[in-house]
Amino acid sequence: MKSKIFILCTFLLAFQYGKGQESEKENTEADDFTLESGQSNDSKAMDATATQWSFQLAYQIMPDYHDDLVNGSSRPSGLDNYLQLRIVAPIPLNSLTILPRLTVRHYEDVNTGKSGFGNTEFFALIIPKATDWGSGRAGIGPLVTAPGSEGVSKDEWGYGLAGAIVNNSGQWFYGVLLSQSWRSIDPRTLPAGQSDANPLGIAPFLNYRFGTTGMYLGTADMVALYDWNTGGFYLPVGLRFGKVFVRPKGSWNAYAEYKTSAIYDSWEGSAVQNSFRVNLTYVMPVGKN
Repeated sequence: MKSKIFILCTFLLAFQYGKGQESEKENTEADDFTLESGQSNDSKAMDATATQWSFQLAYQIMPDYHDDLVNGSSRPSGLDNYLQLRIVAPIPLNSLTILPRLTVRHYEDVNTGKSGFGNTEFFALIIPKATDWGSGRAGIGPLVTAPGSEGVSKDEWGYGLAGAIVNNSGQWFYGVLLSQSWRSIDPRTLPAGQSDANPLGIAPFLNYRFGTTGMYLGTADMVALYDWNTGGFYLPVGLRFGKVFVRPKGSWNAYAEYKTSAIYDSWEGSAVQNSFRVNLTYVMPVGKN
């Protein structure tokens, strides 16, 4: 199954590249749509919904977790660190833009000695032209997660939806990403009292850019989770400091961030105590080569 997903995504990337080269001269309306004149180049480098190619490499370390009790039981610990690769391949059309995003993570657990790939995530954000106002945009699209390695991921497929809304105002860049997926297995085979819905993911963000220096301060990669079955809620908090380097054909976004858990008392899963991430992303507008 993993090989099929890889082949499919490779074909999609190849198709889009050829399509982009062919349409660059023929489809001026689509080209105008990719300009996004309401955004500066440095803000677009931070924007996962902008119409541009994006290649991200990140490394995250989670050295310790809270080891308290939750509902009378010991709280489980999480994995120790992971390496993340994320690719966004834009498909600009006349009336909308599709942003297919592939995320692959390789996890390590130094306590058990296990390592391997987590659940591979494929998300295609669909942004109608009517909901792109230049300085921001809103969209929604399908979300698919594939099984990963034993011991470090869920051994099941997941299907769902994810949506995003973002906006720029002066030096501020802010928005929220929502995601909800369901397991593909028959709900009748689940243990008693267990829901087939995975937790609702809520990922707000807020960034402030310091003039034209390219430097910015913002929230870390925070994904709040709500468990539909238990009512548990988990909220991480953290800060990110980064710098955008704008180049003629693309931009680099480098940042470091720290994150911890703010609300986790009712959450039955792991709750990170300290987390650190370094990231390097290269973005390239459609039509650049």
